[in-house]
Amino acid sequence: MAEVLVFHHGHGLTAGVREFAEQLRRAGHTVHVPDLFEGQVFASLEEGIDYAERIGFGTVIARGTAVAEGLSAELVYLGFSLGVLPAQKLAQTRPGAKGALLLEACVPVPEFGAAWPQDVPVQVHGMDADPFFSGEGDVDAARALVDTAADAELFLYSGDRHLFTDSSLPSHDKHAATQATQRVLGFLDHIK
Repeated sequence: MAEVLVFHHGHGLTAGVREFAEQLRRAGHTVHVPDLFEGQVFASLEEGIDYAERIGFGTVIARGTAVAEGLSAELVYLGFSLGVLPAQKLAQTRPGAKGALLLEACVPVPEFGAAWPQDVPVQVHGMDADPFFSGEGDVDAARALVDTAADAELFLYSGDRHLFTDSSLPSHDKHAATQATQRVLGFLDHIK
């Protein structure tokens, strides 16, 4: 079974993120879900992103990195949207990473200075008409990652919802979220 470090999105550590982590636990995985917003949960994504901008995206990444330093190096890093920042950085730069699951965001690989490690498998999930994922270049970054990494998959779901995987938000899409969860669990089942 895999050990997974899950980073929440811009709303904060919502009930939906906690439920997703619980699904991974029920499948037998060890899951850590830190709160990078120190207890704050925001009703709107705009409020959460404003908060992240105020504290600095570097602070969000640093908080995620600090949590990882207290855990085994052999982690799978999973990020939802904003949480992809620390997840992707750690998967790319921390030795020992076992995999990366990037949900609803992807950063261009050069952002973190290093090429994607060839021994780190990765999955990217997003909706094909999500204004953030498809409209802000994340899907292009994901395609470039898939083209260069040794073991990478991009899954596009039909729709225009951002944070479709969070069951506690109005943007939740049950069908697409179920597919994404099954693919994530399949990925984790192959981690050695």
